[in-house]
Amino acid sequence: MSLTRPQKSALLLAFDLTLVPATFFVALQLQYSRVWPLLPLRANWGLVPLLMAVAAVAIVLIGLHRVRLKQYQGQAIVQTVWVAAILGVTSALLAKFGDLRLPNGFHFILAVIYFIGYVGARQLMLSTLTQLYRRSHIVTRVAIYGTGRTGMALANELRHSDDIMAYAFLDDNASMEGMVLNGLPVYSGVHAAKLKEHFNVNRIILAMPSLSLDKQTFLATRLGDLGFEVQTLPAFAQIFGGDALISKLMPSTPASLLARDPLDQRMDTGCAAYRAANVMITGAGGSIGLELCRQIMTCRPARLILFDISEFALYTAEAEMRVLADTVGVEIVTVLGSIADQQHVAQALARHDVDVVLHAAAYKHVPIVEANARVGLANNSLGTAVLARAARDAGVKRFVLVSSDKAVRPGNLMGASKRFAELIVQDLATRSERTIFSIVRFGNVLGSSGSVIPKFREQIARGGPVTLTNERVTRYFMTIEEASRLVLLAGSFAEGGEVFVLDMGKPIRIGDLARKMIEAAGYTVRDAANPEGDIEIVTTGLRRGEKLHEELSYRQGAQTTAHPKIIRVREHHLSEIEMAAALRSLRDAVESGSDEAVISVVARTVREYAPQGLPDSAPQMRAVASRDAGDTPAE
Repeated sequence: MSLTRPQKSALLLAFDLTLVPATFFVALQLQYSRVWPLLPLRANWGLVPLLMAVAAVAIVLIGLHRVRLKQYQGQAIVQTVWVAAILGVTSALLAKFGDLRLPNGFHFILAVIYFIGYVGARQLMLSTLTQLYRRSHIVTRVAIYGTGRTGMALANELRHSDDIMAYAFLDDNASMEGMVLNGLPVYSGVHAAKLKEHFNVNRIILAMPSLSLDKQTFLATRLGDLGFEVQTLPAFAQIFGGDALISKLMPSTPASLLARDPLDQRMDTGCAAYRAANVMITGAGGSIGLELCRQIMTCRPARLILFDISEFALYTAEAEMRVLADTVGVEIVTVLGSIADQQHVAQALARHDVDVVLHAAAYKHVPIVEANARVGLANNSLGTAVLARAARDAGVKRFVLVSSDKAVRPGNLMGASKRFAELIVQDLATRSERTIFSIVRFGNVLGSSGSVIPKFREQIARGGPVTLTNERVTRYFMTIEEASRLVLLAGSFAEGGEVFVLDMGKPIRIGDLARKMIEAAGYTVRDAANPEGDIEIVTTGLRRGEKLHEELSYRQGAQTTAHPKIIRVREHHLSEIEMAAALRSLRDAVESGSDEAVISVVARTVREYAPQGLPDSAPQMRAVASRDAGDTPAE
């Protein structure tokens, strides 16, 4: 039967009082250098009950007996100094006025011994109880990943918890390994598996809110593979006291927000297309590109070529891949540049004898591409043409274009640019003898850069509000890991010219997703029904080019593949002459520097393009949209 809080306090007080006679005896031993100082003990034993009474009053008034063992530190130790000092002063006064022949040094020794005994007893009791807890099944054993301010605050908070106990820190800073912080040992992140062996830890808390979601997801996946349950702690939770910090723990992986089971098997099929091959991934530093790199490494290619226009993204991707490469023996090559640079792309393909190209490089943020039509189309569409033709000329075996559900009846320029890119790849597939061209199309990826998950998390961490464009907006979602794995599988199935559509499940209302994330973080939604809630949801209105609902394909008919989550469809495409004319017109429009000219070419080529939410100040764009509104996709 467990003791109540008052019962525990009473036991601690009783123990503290028994320290007084023990301390008195030890102080006499030290003062008179005798193992059994019988004569001084008989002469001065009358002091002991009085000192016990004084100690009891001091401890109760200060409240030391109510300090829990896990909280005995800092201020509590200073208070123990005061009790010991009161005990020593009282002993000296009683000896003086009682005409007791005790040396002055005895009272100082008494105070010091009592302090040492008190602190040592508390630490011994805490250590004993900790060992008992570690062998029991009534507490959750956790490790904290991150030794920064958030990690230290969480470690302090967990000292107050009866059912969660922290056993160690994890940190990627090698200089921290072997240190002890807040009484907890620090292990390197790569040695996380040791925590199960040493402490039987079953949960790891990522206390690094400033870490990018990509890195958090990567860590969570790696730790999950080791058998740990992983949670994260939002930065906003640090401003709460008491148990609130612990209550803000939330699932670390975006997959937990999906209302369906994610893909759980590893990349154990489809690897034959990539094993021992030289694989180039464009946009390798982006969310999808980087996950494709991680997944492709499990297939053990001979060489992995990371191609990206961002030096920082390329540096980050290379650093991570080299760690993985050391374990699987894959050569890592970095190529900095633009996919629209024809000479550079051709040289890279030839120099590294590329067998497979996974094309994930694209400008993907709808509002940014909408405001920069010429640059967006030049990269997403013309860049794809340059890369795909160079791959064909170099004799690349497989070329996989990573596309988007926004390419279906596109309502914005980003989607139209991706559909234009699809048309380019489909055209090359019809007359390519050596290269198998294919397209993989899927919806939004949970947790990718710029997506709603990082945005909502950041807003929740700041305390809100969480902003939505429209309560009724729905989107298809898939985790980065699942999407990347299925892209590789679909690419291995390709025979040429297919559009593979991934099974994204049912579309999710963004408003529902926002509420789930707020509640998963331990907060409540503040609205008319709950005016005292924590975080408000604000609707800002649909942005230019944004649709309420997305689609995944034009055609109703589809064919199954060897994987239940991959569907093969045949989309309409332009003739060789039409495609050549469209590319020539797009190049001329891009070179003219006119966004309007670029949009006009896109509207003529991507006949399903129907701009959404155009402002009144864009008459030329509106005229183009109006002129092509009646066009329907050719079957």
